[in-house]
Formats: sequence, C-alpha cells, structure tokens
Amino acid sequence: MSAGLPGHPPAIRVPLPTRRSTIRLAQRLAAALDGGDLVVLSGDLGAGKTFFTRALCRSLGVPAEIPVTSPTFTLVHEYDGRVPVRHADLYRIHDEDELAGLGLRDARAEGAALVVEWGAPYAEALGGDALLLEIALAPAGAACAREARIVPTGLRSRALARACDAAAAPRDSAPHPP
Repeated sequence: MSAGLPGHPPAIRVPLPTRRSTIRLAQRLAAALDGGDLVVLSGDLGAGKTFFTRALCRSLGVPAEIPVTSPTFTLVHEYDGRVPVRHADLYRIHDEDELAGLGLRDARAEGAALVVEWGAPYAEALGGDALLLEIALAPAGAACAREARIVPTGLRSRALARACDAAAAPRDSAPHPP
C-alpha cells in the first residue's frame, strides 16, 4: 500500500513508535470522522488493528466500561458514541452476498461510520470512498515498532487522511511493547 493505489495519492506514512502515538492517530481521525465514513484496516495479526479501533471508539465517546473487542467471530460489533460505529471483521467473508447479509452498507447509509478489518476487497461494495489504513509491524531492530500507511480513495477520505497526517508529530519516547 505504501506506493499508493492507481489513481490515488501516495500513502501517508505515520510512525507509531508507542501506544500513545497510536492513540493520538485514532484521536485525530475521530475528530474528523463523521457518520457514513469508511475506514478499512489491514495489518498482520497482532499489529494493533483492534487497539487502534478501541482508541478510536474511546475518542468518539464510547464509555470505558463498554468493551471494544475484535469482531472476528461475531463479524460486527456496534458502538454508540458521537458517531455510531460498526466495527466489522471480514476475514471470514467469502463474497459480496455474505457481505450484504451483514447490513454494513445500510448502516453506513443510515449514518454509522464503518471500521472494517480485512475489508479492502469489499471497499467498493461498502460504498467506496474508503480511508485505507494499514498498520505494519517493523522488522526486528527497526527504530520504530509500527507504522500506519494511509491511502484515501476519494474526496471525503482525503479529508480524513489529512487529519491522520497531522498525527505524525510530535514523537513519543516510550516504545510499544513487543
């Protein structure tokens, strides 16, 4: 994703050396997020997709006593905050018919923001104009433990990408745990 997608701007790269920097990125995105926005998360297992989503939901006002967990087996979790959020995991979805049964496109049309893990193949089926956000683990010994690579695919997602780009500074000193 780092080179960007054909017809889209190159990826914005945001270093994530600490948990705090990941939270700051989620806060920046939350401040710009509106109902109907689509954020597609990707990254290896353990890269921090659910951590990022939890920080995003907390920044949107989802109370701390509401657990924000991975929807791997339930497929979709719903959270109410300043903007309602539908957090989905499409790893086990095999086609657009299964996707349609989840009601995500309808939820988006009704004003929910979608945060979708493993959703890149379905971005258009979810309504397009997605902010593609990949959380990448750095190789052992690298100066920074993680990096977000962000690619907007439309006009609205470009505004979200600009908000995320502002999260790149300042840097934190406490690294992510391994």
